[in-house]
This record gives sequence, structure tokens and C-alpha cells, in this order.
Amino acid sequence: MFTHTFLGTNDIEKSRKFYSAVMQALGHNAVELPHGTLFPSPNGSLIVAKPGNGEAHTVSNGYTLGFKAEDSSVVDAWHAAGLANGGTCEGAPGVRVNSPGQQYGAYLRDPDGNKICAFAPNPNA
Repeated sequence: MFTHTFLGTNDIEKSRKFYSAVMQALGHNAVELPHGTLFPSPNGSLIVAKPGNGEAHTVSNGYTLGFKAEDSSVVDAWHAAGLANGGTCEGAPGVRVNSPGQQYGAYLRDPDGNKICAFAPNPNA
């Protein structure tokens, strides 16, 4: 459905460290760009870079970028990688009873304040 998602950053190195860790936990490798970092996949790409208009990045209220994880252990590793690399917890790993299929998920804020999450199917739902 999507070709890519672009998240702004004001600090390329901080965002590169954070996203390289959390995306590696999901099996995606970083490609460094002069203005940020690309994480390509066959189903679309994530780009974390300086805004193209040259203005400072600001966080979008109400926006969350969700990543697919294979299972709950991958969600746990993703969350731990984010916390260890400059992210803050926005929701600890666990079953989300209000999500479709009561999926297992976790939420983080990246070093620029963007809200991201990772979710995996719940085989017990």
C-alpha cells in the first residue's frame, strides 16, 4: 500500500543510531544517506532524514508509525534496542486488548519525539 514513510530528524547521528538498532531488531539494515538514513525492504522503505524544505523537524500530533514483527520476542528485542539507543518508552511490551486480534505490541518515542510501535500476532487471541 505504501512506497515509503519519511520521518524527520534534527540530529542525523542520533536518529541513525536509534533507528539502526530498532530496525536491525526487525531484520532491516541501514543505508546511510548524506541527509539521513534509508531502511529499504521489498514492501516499502523507511527514510529518517532532515526535512527537505530545510526547516526544523517537529513532531506530528496523533501520528504513529507501526512496524510488523514476527512474534513477541522480536517486539521485546525491538523495544529494548530502542531504549538502549536513545529512545523513551511510550508503552511497554504486552498484549494490546483494544487492538485487532489483541496483538502483542510496544511503543517508543525516537530521539526526535516521533512515536513508533511494533506489533506481532497474538497466537492466544
